[in-house]
Amino acid sequence: MNVNIMGSRMTHSKENGYVGHVEFQYEGHEAPYEITLHSKNAKDWSYSLIFSKESGSEEDILAVEERLEEDDDFYDLLVNAALQSLPR
Repeated sequence: MNVNIMGSRMTHSKENGYVGHVEFQYEGHEAPYEITLHSKNAKDWSYSLIFSKESGSEEDILAVEERLEEDDDFYDLLVNAALQSLPR
């Protein structure tokens, strides 16, 4: 997969459920991304994608958004990176 995970973290509380953040670099894109993930039950996830440092091209972020929507393995890779960082 053409993704380099640069860092991840996740927290859990009764009030907020699971909230995770994954910073990653997508091959061929200049600017790194950060995805914020949220789930009440660690099964049904919602997300928000932003550039993590400085803005990149709109075309690049739209391409990553499209991949997130169409490629379950890519999405699962990011969710699992965040889940693995959950303090035990």
